[in-house]
Amino acid sequence: MESRWLEDFLSLVDTRNFSRSAEARYTTQPAFSRRIKSLEEWVGAQLFNRATQPITLTLAGERFRPVAEDVLRRLYQGSEEARRVGDISANTIRFAATHSLSLNFFPGWLRSIETRSQTMNTRLDTSQFTDCIQLLQRGECHFLITYTHPGIQMHLAPDHFTAKLMLRDKLVPVTLPDSSGQPLDRLPGSTEEPVHYLGYSETSAIGRVVEQLIAENAGMLHLQRVFVSHMAAVLKAMSAEGRGLAWLPESHLTHELASGTLVRAGDVRWEIPVDVRMIRSRDPLPEGSEALWALLSGPEDTAWG
Repeated sequence: MESRWLEDFLSLVDTRNFSRSAEARYTTQPAFSRRIKSLEEWVGAQLFNRATQPITLTLAGERFRPVAEDVLRRLYQGSEEARRVGDISANTIRFAATHSLSLNFFPGWLRSIETRSQTMNTRLDTSQFTDCIQLLQRGECHFLITYTHPGIQMHLAPDHFTAKLMLRDKLVPVTLPDSSGQPLDRLPGSTEEPVHYLGYSETSAIGRVVEQLIAENAGMLHLQRVFVSHMAAVLKAMSAEGRGLAWLPESHLTHELASGTLVRAGDVRWEIPVDVRMIRSRDPLPEGSEALWALLSGPEDTAWG
């Protein structure tokens, strides 16, 4: 039996829908269904009545639900306690963030925080968006630093998680300038000459927002995707080599836009407002993490998509 099967079970209890739970668990519906079936085989009883819409728990499922909740709670608590007495200090504040924010936002932000406080013991786990979400859900980090936008679905229940706004940013299309300083690749392009476009992989949160903009303007934008990466830093480097345009966070482009090494590839119609938020569990955190949370200005919110 795998602990993720219990997480899958409780997700399905919450949504009563296989496709929504599969999306929330960042997997395909067939894979999610197989894991639920594996759990039922391990338990030795059918846990869900699939004949009803929405699906409902069987009597066996109702009896199993508090057991699953208790087992997961004990696992998470045991993991946290083991970390506290292990090689990770109980005073260490643990963050999770995507590669882009880890490189371009976190160091400067931490420095600014420490001007108002003593130097903190911190740990930053850097990974792809979906992995960072799961670190927070499993209690393996205290804070998730992430881009938020209505088009980025995180499936974090507002009654279990809360957030504070850290930065208002926007995604801007940029490209290498030509010899006269004009954009080498200019939006919106044309059917005869589509613009070379450097895209994010499907695991990228901000990539989903960009793809939404493109889909909403399918009749106006003429793009040819020539490269894909989940890292904004890679897309920026490729754009600087003249490989095409990329939508990048404006906060990461201060030097490039000021020096003219990269220029905007279109007007404000093609810019996408996004925010950077720090998200945490509503459960009590270690003293140092709670002290950091108290230092952050602004009200708490749940406006993360």
